[in-house]
Amino acid sequence: MQPPYPNRTAITGVILAGGAARRLGGQDKGLWSFAGRPLVEWVIRALAPQVGTLLISANRNLEHYAGYGLPVVTDLDPGFQGPLAGVRSALRAARTDWIVTLPCDGPYPAPDLVARLVQALHDQRGELAVATDGRRIQPVHALLPVALAADLEAFLDTGERKPTLWYARHRVALADLSNRPGCFANLNTPEDAADLAPIRHAGRDTGR
Repeated sequence: MQPPYPNRTAITGVILAGGAARRLGGQDKGLWSFAGRPLVEWVIRALAPQVGTLLISANRNLEHYAGYGLPVVTDLDPGFQGPLAGVRSALRAARTDWIVTLPCDGPYPAPDLVARLVQALHDQRGELAVATDGRRIQPVHALLPVALAADLEAFLDTGERKPTLWYARHRVALADLSNRPGCFANLNTPEDAADLAPIRHAGRDTGR
């Protein structure tokens, strides 16, 4: 049975910071400094007002992440198995019926991301909701029910790791954020920081 569509307090925000960051030379991307503070802090500040609680998915520097006063969960399998590995741990750790995921490397999440995901879920009668920039989906900007935890584990047990393949097993609602293109900007290399500077000075809502 489809769980009731969530309000803010029924959602745990999950910041995915467990990747290998190979294009950053293996640095911990969430702790990489952008415009004077670690990337993870940008995401915490943007997501906290939109959800009831937060947790961080990380696989190293756990004490540092715990210093933000948030629960920290690690992947069950070693070796940086991709974002769905972090999602699986988060679904098991969450104390709410829903989670919303965001990557740690995007400093400008939309301030109404969660509201739009919930609205899309309701309007399209989805099992889960994923954001789109108008051209393609953004698979780690997603609203997911914890009721799908066992289904995700079964999917991962097949050896598959791609979020889009898992989503295809379910009714996916798409939340169109094409009027906020800057909210999907992320940092994968040091050069990306310079490209993001104009967005910072123009304000987070580049769709105005």
